[in-house]
Amino acid sequence: MRALLDHPVHSLDFVKVTESAALSASRWMGRGERDAADAAAVEKMREALGEMEIAGRIVIGEGERDEAPMLYIGEEVGAGGKEVDIAVDPVEGTNLVANGLPNAIAVMAIAERGGLLHAPDTYMKKLAVGARAAPYVHIDAPVRENLEAVANALEKPINDVCVIILDRPRHADLIAEVRAAGARIRLISDGDVDACIATAIDSTGVHVAMGTGGAPEGVLAAAAIKCLGGNFMGRLQPRNETERQRAVEMGLGDVGRVLELNDLVRSNDVIFCATGITDGDLVRGVRFFGNHARTHSILVHSSGTVRFIESTHRLAARPHGR
Repeated sequence: MRALLDHPVHSLDFVKVTESAALSASRWMGRGERDAADAAAVEKMREALGEMEIAGRIVIGEGERDEAPMLYIGEEVGAGGKEVDIAVDPVEGTNLVANGLPNAIAVMAIAERGGLLHAPDTYMKKLAVGARAAPYVHIDAPVRENLEAVANALEKPINDVCVIILDRPRHADLIAEVRAAGARIRLISDGDVDACIATAIDSTGVHVAMGTGGAPEGVLAAAAIKCLGGNFMGRLQPRNETERQRAVEMGLGDVGRVLELNDLVRSNDVIFCATGITDGDLVRGVRFFGNHARTHSILVHSSGTVRFIESTHRLAARPHGR
């Protein structure tokens, strides 16, 4: 089977998809309308995917077919070509966009068919670290033990280690344990895909991501982290019996088992890309100037190549005041 990068559709073409979504969502930044921002991004991302020379299948998207008009799980996208599985989140951090807060991104991962876990819409306990600490942590290890392992791997004192955690009541005990271990904490309101990936990029100053968030977002983060040589581990945390049964029906078997990186991302031929909507740790947000806009994206492939891409887009004329 030909690798994704050997296909006539160049990996840079996938960036155009996330750029389209980010440009559209960014028009709604700070306007308090999260659903409008998401709908705008979904429409543009679906339109861009439809023009690509791929036979794509959405495995992580906007929900089931009866919940989402487009980019629903199982939807076939593309104009025909190589068969790929696609995981998307047109706006990762809808609240962030609505409130004009940092770290909102449009994000997508692509792999050969069967290469990405079809994760149920439930919670997942997560642990993410970069390449140097990757061999030394485990999701079942005590918090202090994991943080000490990270500190040793990075050759720094534990009080220089930065842990990123979603600011939720369910994380009160986790936060207390991290503080007791002596590490620093950055709390975020939303957007843990960006947070997990940041652990694998040295320039972000983030070393560990811990806590519970969405399972589909876990697969997206794992795709990027696999490309970057880091480690991501998860365990599903169904909120009720309906979610647990749904996971079983999707073939996940023992719902409580640890999902390691190769369980979440089975393929070794993966592309991940994200474009900033608002400024963040990984990428800058959309900037408008005159009749143009500038976007900033990250593109990584499982070969280990990492690209940061800045693009300038000429915009269609808009009526005054729009």
